[in-house]
Amino acid sequence: MTRQIFVNLPIKNMERTQAFFKSLGFSFNPQFTNDKGACMIVSDNIFVMLLVEPFFQTFTKKPVADATKTTEVLVCLSCESRAEVDSLVAKALAAGGAAPNAPQEHGDFMYAHGFTDLDGHGWELAYMNPNAAPPQA
Repeated sequence: MTRQIFVNLPIKNMERTQAFFKSLGFSFNPQFTNDKGACMIVSDNIFVMLLVEPFFQTFTKKPVADATKTTEVLVCLSCESRAEVDSLVAKALAAGGAAPNAPQEHGDFMYAHGFTDLDGHGWELAYMNPNAAPPQA
């Protein structure tokens, strides 16, 4: 069996959050989506469980971080091109997200930019060209 990853993030409003991520082109697995949690499909083996805060709280005894005030995680997704990075950021901004930083140029090797979603979670997007990677020392 191939290892999978499920990133769990607390959210405030299920309907708004699903609409936000659908506008970026993500889909949801209806088998694991209800009014408490939504299983967003990133790829065949990567999923984000968007859990309303009271439900998220049942998985931990620690307080749930307010991602608009603190950073608990930065999720980084690879992209197939610089254009895809820019397109996803533009869609996020149009759907109510924010871009807290300017795009980052790392020569021909890497281009990155990101956004924060409606709940303040940081999403980094990166295009990497392995053929332009700096030589190993």
